[in-house]
Amino acid sequence: MKIAGVSALVVTFLPRMAFAARNSLLGLRSGAQPGNKTRLVIETSSRPSYSLDYLTEPARLVVNLSNTSGDTGIKPSLASGTLIKSISQEQVGDKLQVIATLTKSISEIPKNQILVLDPNGDSGYRLALDFTAGGSSASASAASTAAASKEQSKARKPIIVIDAGHGGKDPGAISKAGTREKDIVLKVAKKLKDKLDANGYRTYMTRDKDIFLNLDTRAGIAEKNHADLFISLHANANPSRQMRGFSIYTLSKKASDEEAQKLADAENAADKIEVDGFARFEPNIRNALSALQQHAVSELSVEFANGVTTTFKKAGIIQQPGPALRQAPFGVLRSTIPGALVELGHLSHAEEEKLLKTNDHQDKLVAAIVKAIGKYDFDV
Repeated sequence: MKIAGVSALVVTFLPRMAFAARNSLLGLRSGAQPGNKTRLVIETSSRPSYSLDYLTEPARLVVNLSNTSGDTGIKPSLASGTLIKSISQEQVGDKLQVIATLTKSISEIPKNQILVLDPNGDSGYRLALDFTAGGSSASASAASTAAASKEQSKARKPIIVIDAGHGGKDPGAISKAGTREKDIVLKVAKKLKDKLDANGYRTYMTRDKDIFLNLDTRAGIAEKNHADLFISLHANANPSRQMRGFSIYTLSKKASDEEAQKLADAENAADKIEVDGFARFEPNIRNALSALQQHAVSELSVEFANGVTTTFKKAGIIQQPGPALRQAPFGVLRSTIPGALVELGHLSHAEEEKLLKTNDHQDKLVAAIVKAIGKYDFDV
């Protein structure tokens, strides 16, 4: 990306309100991308939570960053030959608005043109937005193209791969009464497949019987079938017999907390069990498996995981104390397919173990996952 040294900054700060900002602005810049695209890059100290607004007269793109404080000392670097004339900041309570004044109006930016990049070297988190000029007739054309794309998407049934964790020599968690994680999640996975098939999705299971699979083999099944979504089902265990509830994980290089890291270590340890007959991937597939670090995929995974969290809560399924959505370096999630690992509950909790074994509770879990899938936007 070519970055020029020309800069312009208009800073408007409302009287500062007392708030504890979890994030702070580190940099602002624009650049020219191939295909006559303009890129706006907003650098922050923590992963940004954002929304976009599109204003006219004059044309402006407004990026709303929640729980973020601005910095009047930051001078944006503006590349020549882009759609951005100037960039300004406006602090509104605990929300920071980054306002890009444009030479021409633009259409709504597609999700696949928005990336959140992890820190790299001296750079912090970077929210990168790519866009081209488009308004009036251009907007109508874009809307027509989007509508056609939607129709094609409806004709093509989304492909979902369901992964029943553990299996074979690897039983997963085992309750005091002898209930094995690998058996519970396989039952739930089969029910989920049946429900999704009935709702018009194309589904594949990584295993439909009691066999062991390496973690990269599981992820590779999603790759080979060109899946749109990957769901890995598990049941947890905890030294504390009082701990219960669901939790949901997406892939991250760094665990969100110590417990998430311990869980990832336990799940990843399954690959230490050697079983003959499971070929390792070719180099090109290994390269593909590392590509989940593409942050567009990461964003879609978080979107799906948040959806499952919401439907679980609405269904009255108990959440594990702490954040419902966590991040950890799970081997099974390392692929180019958006996905999440769902811990359905705790086998170490006597009451929850009984629930997890019942058809009614399994059906409730499946219904909540299906509802979240129904609300997930596959059209990106």
